[in-house]
This record gives sequence, structure tokens and C-alpha cells, in this order.
Amino acid sequence: MQPLFILTCMRSFSSVVSNMLGQHPQAYGLPELNLFLADTLGEVVGRLKTHRPQGLNGLLRTVAELEYRAQTQDAVRQAREWLGQRRNWPIQQLFSFIGQRANARMLVEKSPSTALDETRLARLHRHFPDAYFLHLTRHPRTTCKSIHEIQQKTAILAERRTGTPANPESLWLRAHRNILRFTQRLRPGQTLCLQGEMLLAQPELYLPQIAEWLELRADQDAIEAMLHPERSPYACIGPPNAPFGHDPNFLYRPRFEKRAPRPARLEGPFDWPAPGADRFSRATLQIARRLGYQ
Repeated sequence: MQPLFILTCMRSFSSVVSNMLGQHPQAYGLPELNLFLADTLGEVVGRLKTHRPQGLNGLLRTVAELEYRAQTQDAVRQAREWLGQRRNWPIQQLFSFIGQRANARMLVEKSPSTALDETRLARLHRHFPDAYFLHLTRHPRTTCKSIHEIQQKTAILAERRTGTPANPESLWLRAHRNILRFTQRLRPGQTLCLQGEMLLAQPELYLPQIAEWLELRADQDAIEAMLHPERSPYACIGPPNAPFGHDPNFLYRPRFEKRAPRPARLEGPFDWPAPGADRFSRATLQIARRLGYQ
């Protein structure tokens, strides 16, 4: 069964959405694997260890869960050794291993890092040319405000060259511009674009549509299962040596609650400090309106 990759910008509901879809009886939801940084497992692990060690959490938790049937500190240590012994594996081989352990269910993966670089998207398509791709969006104002807030708490998004936080607008624009360029080259029916706000407000409307698009069951039992992302083995804080793999806010509160879209506008000054500009650029406005935001 072909996998589903959720392509999005960070802070765009991807943790809750991926876990919801991953709870479909015919699917298996994964944490962020960040696999498309390179072509081999060793290269991926090396780059994450050097530039973003926390980005390994999802991969370690997945191997610990599927190979050692536990997400304990010992299982994570074993998972790290397991990955080191398979450093020459192509990333597609790791995905095949995960698929076998998941009983051939549809794998659901989301790594916001993938959309930030067109090379990563090209690598993803080269390895999985027939996969499904869900373009998940969120209004740029609420996304950028959320990025700014997390930047105040962590240095994960800091630019390596300058040590200053990456501009939230540039992250949103880069991700969605790259995704649109990527998806417009796919065959009809291979991609679906969906506003995350609408899905979380009306899951009973959109979850059956997504299931039908993926050619999965769309009966009431399947829809009900997807309303319980907290049942995923990855929907909780992990052991101290691999605590994350998803947005920490989701991991602390993984239960789904319907939420009405927060009012947001494209025009007007930012709600966060931004050197050099105080409102969205023309490029951002064009992309946002193309995605259906006002």
C-alpha cells in the first residue's frame, strides 16, 4: 500500500492531523522521521545529530516501538545501535522495514522539514513516486504567530549562520511555495490540498473525503477511530532520551477537540515583532489567497 506524506509548514496542525489519519484501521501513523535530508540512513542520522539532534526523536521512537516493542530508555538506546548498524541502508529500505512491521498498512508520515527544501521534495518523489501527498495549510498569520511564540522558547529554528531566529513569514512562504511547485507536477488524484482549520472544525465532513481519496474505508467505525489520535503509541511524551517526535503541545494534550477557526486577516500589521517589515509581502499574500485565505 502506497504511503501518505503530509506536506506542510511547521506549526500547522500536522501533529494532530497525522495522528488522526494514522488511527484509521488501515493506516499506521508515524512521528516525524526527517528521512529526506539525504539518501542513506547514515547520512540522515549524521545530519540530524550535527544540526538538530531533537529531530532524531521520532526515528528512534519508531524503531524502538516496532523492533523492540517498547519506548523505554533501554529500547531507545538499542534503537540507536540498530540504526548505526544499518547506516548504509537507503531510506526507502527503512520505510519498507517499517511497512512490514506495521502489517502493510498505509504509512502516514509528516516532517515539516521536508517542505523547506526543494531538494528534499525531489528526493521524496524519487523514492516514492506513487505515494499520496496531502498539502496541509494554515492561515499565515496564525502560523507565523505560533512560530514566533515557539522561537521565544527554543533555539531549534535558529539560523546556523547568524544565530538569529528564522523569519516566520519566510518559513511559511518557502514551505508552501515549494509544496505548490512540487504538487503541480504530480498526476491527477495524487495530491489533495486542505485547510487544517476546516478539518479540525468539521472532521465529520472532511475525514470521509480523505479516506475515500486514499481508497480506504470510510465507514462510521473508521471515522470514529480517526477521532482518537491519543490512541497512537507516539501520542505521548517519550523517554528522556527521545521525548518528542511531534509538537510537544500535542504530546502533552493529544486528545482531539473540535475547534472553530480563529479569525485571522491577511492585511494589516503583524502581531509579533519582525525587523524590516510589519506586514505580509506581496508574495505571501498571493500564495495565501491561492490557498483560499483572506
